[in-house]
Amino acid sequence: MARKALCIGINNYPGTHMDLQGCVNDANDWAAELTARGFKVAKLLDDQATKAAMLKAMGELIGKAAKNDTLVITFSGHGTYQPDTDGDEADGLDEALCPYDLQTKGAALTDDEIRSLFLTRKAGVRIVLIADSCHSGTVTRAAKAEKDADTRPRFMPMGNWLPEKLLPKNRAGKPATTMAAPTGSSPLIAAYSNKLGDLLLSGCKEGPNNFSYDARINGRFNGAFTYYALKALKGMKAGASYADWHKATARYLPSASYPQVPQMVGSEGARKGKIFE
Repeated sequence: MARKALCIGINNYPGTHMDLQGCVNDANDWAAELTARGFKVAKLLDDQATKAAMLKAMGELIGKAAKNDTLVITFSGHGTYQPDTDGDEADGLDEALCPYDLQTKGAALTDDEIRSLFLTRKAGVRIVLIADSCHSGTVTRAAKAEKDADTRPRFMPMGNWLPEKLLPKNRAGKPATTMAAPTGSSPLIAAYSNKLGDLLLSGCKEGPNNFSYDARINGRFNGAFTYYALKALKGMKAGASYADWHKATARYLPSASYPQVPQMVGSEGARKGKIFE
């Protein structure tokens, strides 16, 4: 009954002009919390978190897990979408996570790739996914900023990283750098399995105009969801459930500065499960 985790945090996205500030802190904070709870933790931070490295680390984590093991994967960074190439998306777009070398190598980590990795798991392996990134939508700064707040969404438009020749065309026949938000879900929810008892915790709801925000709270950068989820966790009693944790986090979000609604997806049994056990 091993407990292992992979914590990924990416602030630096070379060539995109859309760096973030709180994602590495997020990964370090999740890693510290999970280590304190007895997990063996690996981290990928900034230039360590290339697409190849993310695929390898996820593959090894899942491939080495045995029945009754608990795995936790956290991702803090940009989310994006790109044109679907295999016809499995009704809206014509694949949701994706953004690795460090997104622009320099021109490749995101798509929901299809993540799903394929998760399908290799052995029976009885439980996975908790924690995503502090935007799932979909076009970039906006609609949040009302309060003192010391940062309202930068963690979403990467296609035009900031995809080569022009790969961008879809708009009605005028010109490359479309942004599009209406996809109707699909986040890359990590594509890998999630209700049947196998997985749980997904994320910083915002699915669908258009829902964002996870890069935040500056008490002079330190974090994801708003990560900061408040960990704050809520520290106040939980022994034996508390994921449902209890989600309810406690919802006391902080949405707020005036960070109008995001944390999401929890899982079966009733998974929701009632004890946190990180």
